[in-house]
Amino acid sequence: MILRQVGISPDALGLGEGIGGASVADRRRIWVEVQGDRLVAVARGEVADASTGRVGEGVPALLPGLVDLQINGFAGYDVNDPEVTAETVAAMAEALWKTGVTSFCPTITTQSFARMNRSVRAIAEACRQDRRVARSVIGIHLEGPYVSGEDGPRGAHPAEWVRDPDFDEFQRWQEAAEGRIRIVTLAPEREGSVQFIKKAVSSGVVVAIGHTAASSSAIRAAIDAGATLSTHLGNGAHAFIRRHPNYIWDQLAADELAAGIIVDGHHLPPTVVKTFWRAKGEERLFLVSDAVAVAGLPPGKYTTLGQQVELTPSGRVNLLGTEYLAGSALELRQGVVNFARFTGVSLARAWELASTRPAQLVGLGNELGSLTPGQRADFVMIDARALAQGEVRILATVLAGETVFGQPSAGEA
Repeated sequence: MILRQVGISPDALGLGEGIGGASVADRRRIWVEVQGDRLVAVARGEVADASTGRVGEGVPALLPGLVDLQINGFAGYDVNDPEVTAETVAAMAEALWKTGVTSFCPTITTQSFARMNRSVRAIAEACRQDRRVARSVIGIHLEGPYVSGEDGPRGAHPAEWVRDPDFDEFQRWQEAAEGRIRIVTLAPEREGSVQFIKKAVSSGVVVAIGHTAASSSAIRAAIDAGATLSTHLGNGAHAFIRRHPNYIWDQLAADELAAGIIVDGHHLPPTVVKTFWRAKGEERLFLVSDAVAVAGLPPGKYTTLGQQVELTPSGRVNLLGTEYLAGSALELRQGVVNFARFTGVSLARAWELASTRPAQLVGLGNELGSLTPGQRADFVMIDARALAQGEVRILATVLAGETVFGQPSAGEA
């Protein structure tokens, strides 16, 4: 399928038919040609609107699709629900497409073996049933059950199901997932973690450190064993910790670890986001939503991740009756806007931390995450006028060359 957008001349850019918009990075017209599920050509033209310095009046912005490596649920759909089905996963994917997310890792949190097994099976079934879901789900993220049992680092993970790493158990989940588990988060202080990390990495799984109270030596041992990510750095931690050394500083200083962060204004203050960015640099930082099922719903009391939570009018998700966070209600597109505001970087640079960078960090940098010939045709069109006001309003989402939300073109051929 080749998409085309009227109002911009493809001939001026040396292409036949394609879809056009404006680059957020340099305001130039950009034209991409899609054949099948791939970008086969990308070209740039004149500045879209040099007089105003904006992306261009009437010309939509064109950006790669967002990649969310940690998301538990969205719009009322919960991949951790005890009754989760393939239909749940498909509906969640469809809801995410409307927000500009084209690739994501549904994230399974700590529960019994059977409960987690049901979740991974439902995801695998959803991928078998719908090729669009299969393209969108780039892997499963197991966030637990091999996490800290201490209050604070344990977060909202139920204490009765927290346990030491067991690679045989993990392999049973991987079999049920039909090989789709791509990331596993664990606490390296747990017994057997080093051996587990080595086996997981050898099998092609990315290991992240998270929900941990580990010593400096335990974190170093995990890195040496092959851990490469930090899960929502700065969260899943004690409310009060030793000022230094501690497990946040240790991970922040480790060049071998890329850190995921939740930029909703609740999980990390703006000053911490800015500090993390300066310490890690943009090569070792990526944005996640960590959204739970209440994301996209009105404020109120809900059950999610097996626990009672409250979504406040400010968008904070608390365990009911406490100040402990229980995931987020963040949409990743808003996380990008927040990051740009908190750090002062351009929206184009912030967008890379939620598209290009996460794809690279899980070994998919040659496949998706940027507008590059040969990559999968995953992109979004955004209202440029709304963008000038700090709002990311999605006009259309294209996944592997197929329109999954909105209307990106005046016609198709």
